[in-house]
Amino acid sequence: MASVTAGITDATADAYRNTRSEHWDTIARRLKAGKRTGGYYRHRLTEVYRFLIPDGQRILEIGCGGGDLLAALRPSRGVGVDFSKEMLALARQRHPQLHFIDCDAGDLDLDEAFDFVVLSDLVNDLWDVQRVLEQVARFCKPSTRVILNTHSNLWAVPLKLAERVGKSQPRLRQNWLTVEDLANLLRLSGFETMRSWQEILWPVRTPLLDRFCNRFVVKLFPFKHLGLTNFLVARPLPKVPTGEEPVVSVIVPARNEAGNIERLLARIPDMGSGTEIVFVEGHSTDDTYDAILRAVEMHPHRRCTVLRQTGAGKGDAVRLGFARATGDVVMILDADISVAPEDLPRFHEALRDGTGEFINGVRLVYPMENGPCASGTWSATSSSAWRSRGWWVRR
Repeated sequence: MASVTAGITDATADAYRNTRSEHWDTIARRLKAGKRTGGYYRHRLTEVYRFLIPDGQRILEIGCGGGDLLAALRPSRGVGVDFSKEMLALARQRHPQLHFIDCDAGDLDLDEAFDFVVLSDLVNDLWDVQRVLEQVARFCKPSTRVILNTHSNLWAVPLKLAERVGKSQPRLRQNWLTVEDLANLLRLSGFETMRSWQEILWPVRTPLLDRFCNRFVVKLFPFKHLGLTNFLVARPLPKVPTGEEPVVSVIVPARNEAGNIERLLARIPDMGSGTEIVFVEGHSTDDTYDAILRAVEMHPHRRCTVLRQTGAGKGDAVRLGFARATGDVVMILDADISVAPEDLPRFHEALRDGTGEFINGVRLVYPMENGPCASGTWSATSSSAWRSRGWWVRR
């Protein structure tokens, strides 16, 4: 009985996919004939994806259609996958610089990893979403980001009306998965959802109004819950590393901190398989630079690099230190010791174990001692925001 049931299921799945392949072949023929709909919607989607994905990345797009979105992202290596032969013929004609594969998303077999995987307006059309996401996981490395967008259920009726009047591409019956459904499927498939939000409140080109609604109003409550499409960004769930411990680089911007240099060098702990300390002296009016040289000479066992800043400002000093650092994990520690050097191993452990990829040190969480420069007042978060005191990132 089990084998018969499986056979029926397989036959049903094949019929489902064949129907959709034929549907998209029809859409492709219309596109070749110059019949386009939903141009503004696709234009705004492209803007959002270009904001999320820098130029020159290795990108895999599942359900690439005519390849226009993939090409707009300007990848260094772009691979598009689709099961519509007509769509792929159109894609190869328009974008010969990209590589396109004719297969079902659940059967994709590649021997390479990508920086970004894109699934745009796809998951609601899939027979088995989890199977496809599990396939996607095979082409990911720890730093890969999976970005997907899918129509919001709130727009089911307006979209159907738009189809009837020829303002939207006709679609077959959809899955209509919620954001929570997708987040659960991503976790089951080995991913962690990092962020979700909605875009495109006004999907019709209207001078001034579309730009205002889709760039500003859709970000505000309660309108942010009314967007046409849900976006999710996910990363592979971190795995506890079993290999060699990382080398840690601690960048120390220092300006007029001569009195702290010796204590800093003595207090920064050894971490990982080795700790490199990169001092960046920034136009001090005292003898900070000479103090650094003396301290380094007194601690020959420490691995130190001493740089003199040519630009101006802490940001410039940090960038110089980052460029010269050689470690796998980079930390920034201000020379005023407003963050205790002894706390650095906690951040190293979080980065090493994959708990976070970018860790902030926040000094204002616990009560202060001896004013605003008290040490030991910090918390660690996985975040993309900058703070004024200390951040740590795994490269």
